[in-house]
Amino acid sequence: MDTSATNSRESISDALRPQIDWHSLSQGQQIQSLESDGYVVLPELLSAEEIESIAAELAVLPTRAVDYSEHQRGFSGVQWTDSPSSIAVVALQPTVDFLNRLFGDDLICTAVDYAVSGPGHPGIAIHTDAQPYGSQIFGLQSSCPCLVRVLYYLDELTPERSPFKVIPRSHLSMHADGNPYRRYLSHPDELMVTCAAGSAVLINQKVFHGNFPNYSDEPRRMLAIAYRPLWAGPIGEVDEHDADKLAKLPAEIRQYFASPNERHIEYDLPNRPDNMSRDAAGISPSRWQE
Repeated sequence: MDTSATNSRESISDALRPQIDWHSLSQGQQIQSLESDGYVVLPELLSAEEIESIAAELAVLPTRAVDYSEHQRGFSGVQWTDSPSSIAVVALQPTVDFLNRLFGDDLICTAVDYAVSGPGHPGIAIHTDAQPYGSQIFGLQSSCPCLVRVLYYLDELTPERSPFKVIPRSHLSMHADGNPYRRYLSHPDELMVTCAAGSAVLINQKVFHGNFPNYSDEPRRMLAIAYRPLWAGPIGEVDEHDADKLAKLPAEIRQYFASPNERHIEYDLPNRPDNMSRDAAGISPSRWQE
């Protein structure tokens, strides 16, 4: 197993950076960034008070180290813990409003995870979160054909503090190098994305992404919440939610945890079904305009 750093400390200052004022984008432009580049930053969604409360809840969770570094730790299933401030983020209005417009469908939350990249973290290898046939790491849930992961950063991302890494438009590639099961230590076209604490980076699950090493003296903490549209279920059966745990969620949160196997498809779709529409705003280029 390769445990080397994805980027040397000396190379951090030369990393490519996006030249985008994230605060100035309209919602249509935000959707365009996510759909065309594979990612977008929604700046400063969480207040300092919310960050403090969420961080306190997550700090007591029993994180586990990944197999390649003790300095990268995580906890899955935050929604089933006693973490009300963290769980409330699932229904954070600005994000939900954005996703409702993006998907044009009911939302299903598929994961709520906590991740910490501590000092000494060597960087996450460039990868995708989409495995169309499932995988040992992500299971069958990763086979959902359409999914967005929302990465809420509880700490400021600086160049030295494990900032987000992405290869823009890599999700559009049809080349074998774009096989979603491939992983890369680094790439000449990778971008470093920094942002203020409380901001979120939203990613198309198919885009190649990772993070830089943590060369700072402070951890980089993140709450990651994944959503898919109602129609886009996995290719096979996954475990249903525990009914007792589900009943304990507040009603405004529970609505996002419909059956993870729910999928609205038309397998027996004819060539020319009745009552076909002549318009669909969601596939028009005008969806990128207000």
